[in-house]
Amino acid sequence: MTTEETGNEAERLELLNKNLARIEELSQRLVAALAHKKSSPSGLQGPGHELYAKAAAAYMSEMVTHPSKIFENQVQYWGKALTHYLEAQQTLMQGKLAPPQDTGPKDRRFSSPLWDEHPYFNFIKQQYLLSSAAIADAVDDLDELDSKDKKRLRYFSQQIIDMMSPTNFLGTNPEALAKAAETQGQSLVDGLENLVRDIEASDGELLVTLADKNAFKVGGNIGTAEGSVVYRNELFELIQYAPTTEKVHRVPLLIFPPWINRFYILDLKPQNSLIRWIVDQGYTLFVVSWKNPDASYRDFGMDDYVEKGFLTAIDQVKEITAQKKVNVIGYCIAGTTLALTLALMKKRRDTSVASATFLTTLTDFEDQGEVGVFLSNDFLDSIEEQVQRVGVLESFIMSRTFSYLRSNDLIYGPAIRSYMMGEAPPAFDLLYWNGDGTNLPARMAIEYLRGLCQENRFARDGFTVLGETVRIGDISVPLCSVACETDHIAAWPSCYQGVRRMGSKDRTFILSESGHIAGIVNPPSKKKYGHYVNDDWPENASDWREAAQHSDGSWWPTWEAWLAGWSGAMIAARTPGTEKGHSILAAAPGTYVTEHPALA
Repeated sequence: MTTEETGNEAERLELLNKNLARIEELSQRLVAALAHKKSSPSGLQGPGHELYAKAAAAYMSEMVTHPSKIFENQVQYWGKALTHYLEAQQTLMQGKLAPPQDTGPKDRRFSSPLWDEHPYFNFIKQQYLLSSAAIADAVDDLDELDSKDKKRLRYFSQQIIDMMSPTNFLGTNPEALAKAAETQGQSLVDGLENLVRDIEASDGELLVTLADKNAFKVGGNIGTAEGSVVYRNELFELIQYAPTTEKVHRVPLLIFPPWINRFYILDLKPQNSLIRWIVDQGYTLFVVSWKNPDASYRDFGMDDYVEKGFLTAIDQVKEITAQKKVNVIGYCIAGTTLALTLALMKKRRDTSVASATFLTTLTDFEDQGEVGVFLSNDFLDSIEEQVQRVGVLESFIMSRTFSYLRSNDLIYGPAIRSYMMGEAPPAFDLLYWNGDGTNLPARMAIEYLRGLCQENRFARDGFTVLGETVRIGDISVPLCSVACETDHIAAWPSCYQGVRRMGSKDRTFILSESGHIAGIVNPPSKKKYGHYVNDDWPENASDWREAAQHSDGSWWPTWEAWLAGWSGAMIAARTPGTEKGHSILAAAPGTYVTEHPALA
């Protein structure tokens, strides 16, 4: 052995010893972090036993009444698995270190060439995909389950299938193994450090960090549109944005973002900021920034959000601009609550709203979409138990729930890169926002989940708001609804059906391409996602889509042309803080947007 080889061997040994010591230290931290995990109801960890019992009963019934169908499915699976095994064996016996022809479906989880070229990894991949398809087919063939239970069983079965992907385990992930070998195991040490960091940050829970938290600062390099906080109460700060045009429309515009997340999704950076774009079109724009509640807000309900939030904000904007009417926008859950508010205002003969825009808003929950798997009693009973104990529905629970709707993209994929590849989270503003969740007051969360989502009272018998029973048909203001084609939270056909049931004579529906966020935050400059419009209102959403006219590019200009018709003549631009009795309380983005209250 040469002197150089001896030196290299000594360096590798030193690195190995260093990594072993680091692993021991990190393992101790991991155990300590896991010890801090809070107890939570079992219903938050998975479906209740009732679903398992129903699935087992349905399978037994199928075995008794249709044994040939079950046997046929099993034989087909066995045949495919065995055929693939024999093909792989035959190829190797011929002296070819290569997999047999891969005719399976393409899956981006297996994008590494090794999944296709290496016999071992290709065999694992193909067997996994064959087993996955067999499980999915077995669930689909259970005819004795009602549609809701079958939908839940299909969803949770898919979660197990995704969790068991060979990409999620070091021994069967060729990219992770290759990197571990190349780095002398350093990638695994870095990955363990990332894992410990995430568990420590989440008090014993595992919540994958999606973005570099040190890369962004709200008000520093995101959420930087110029404006001022001109009003504040215990529920929200009202931000008025500085004009960028000499003239503005007389009627002001007020945006109610969802209080499940932060409002700066509409102002991530200048080039994709809806807030900046609206101001540049000549509008006096106000945006509500909601308080991130702690346990002291446990008794705040939907009534409080309507009265102290929506109605108060509308009154403040009217007073500040000296106008009798305002245009309003509600996004997601804020759109649902805006619908309640508009129905209440109709009852009260309050004509303060000139027009309303709903962004990815559900008002009729008859078809609950993908989120419906979490709206059964087993899950909601556990939510109710949890919020009564803590005082709020913690942001961690909401974030985890929505992440599992896209588990491969928001859980397993990031976990592989962080924990097995040892990579640092990317500096991605959208993912940073996605991880910056907020809490929901206990009472409000249950009223929303039970009364609106599960029981669909607003679209059925009526929902009580501030002593009045309001219904979806009570809404009569001119409105525009924007839904997103691949939205996994607010399915666009359900958004469409809600608008159809409203009492407004002037209704416009726009369907944007892409999903819940990308379909909305879609600036014209990108020329990325198109949109559909159709002036007719057929009963079936699919018929609307089939007859709709497609336009390239963002929905923003199409919507703004509609909004301009309800916004009045052009007047001199308004400057925040110049109105009597409304001094500037803080610069935008305000103080509420950065609060992270400690919870017991």
